[in-house]
Amino acid sequence: MGASRRVLVIDDDPVIGKSFNRVLESKGYAVITAENGEEALRKLNAETYDLVFTDIRMPGMSGLEVAERIKASQPWLPVVIITGYDTQAYQARAAAAGVSGFINKPLSPEMIENSAAKALEKQHALKAAPAIAEKAALPEAMAADKESTAKSIGLFLAAPFIGLAFILVAPLAGLGALAWFGGRALLKD
Repeated sequence: MGASRRVLVIDDDPVIGKSFNRVLESKGYAVITAENGEEALRKLNAETYDLVFTDIRMPGMSGLEVAERIKASQPWLPVVIITGYDTQAYQARAAAAGVSGFINKPLSPEMIENSAAKALEKQHALKAAPAIAEKAALPEAMAADKESTAKSIGLFLAAPFIGLAFILVAPLAGLGALAWFGGRALLKD
């Protein structure tokens, strides 16, 4: 990994932050910790991060509320929930907020490393999708642009002939209209 990726770990248990640091630092990540949601949101406003891990149960603001606030202000930022209390209700609320995943306690080094890699890979795929779609649409847009250019050139070349036709036909149309209205007026009398 070339540049260091910045990971914010939010957990009121300092051992969790140290575990993430021990596992991810050797993989090229810079791990920054926050003990609660308020501290984490301050750090997120002050600096940029590539990934956030947040415990679900903390004093004050819950990890779900932190995730919802992060996704509301920075929807591109992957957020992974750390929990020892995984329930369907938590998962539904987290999915609605747009979190990248869940990892369950107790944590192993493999779980930490794999969840970080997976969340960042998903983020990279989401960032790449618009670029891929744009590249795929480029030939179609170029064809439409060529067609539009051909139409414009055709109209430019045809304009003098259209004007000439109008000049020739307009007096005839005017005479025809006069004859029509004159003939109707004569028939009424």
